[in-house]
Amino acid sequence: MYAVLIDAPQAEAARATAFWSAALGVTAEPFAPEPQFTTLHEALPGLVTAVQAVDDAPRIHLDFETDDVEAETARLLALGAEQIAQWQECRVLRVPGGHVMCVLPLETDPETFRAQANVWP
Repeated sequence: MYAVLIDAPQAEAARATAFWSAALGVTAEPFAPEPQFTTLHEALPGLVTAVQAVDDAPRIHLDFETDDVEAETARLLALGAEQIAQWQECRVLRVPGGHVMCVLPLETDPETFRAQANVWP
């Protein structure tokens, strides 16, 4: 797993960011390459944690990072997920129970990724 995202409707994203930053006792910093994301630094050590402004309902979702988006998506589909959207190279899946998750290409530096990644047969 790569990240935990707190999705907030765009009109509420600034208030949600202020709340989560204060509640978790961490600093919030906009992520310049993708302005809909605000990083909550070190909220969950070892995981990226961010508030994401969305045009959808509020929720929390997980991002899975992989060096093979197609293969990881196929693996999760075989486990019962269904693909509901694609955003850039990311696949958006709805998993059993109704939660949303994303499968995204490598974001971590490759050496760290190789050292920490699960490898599936």
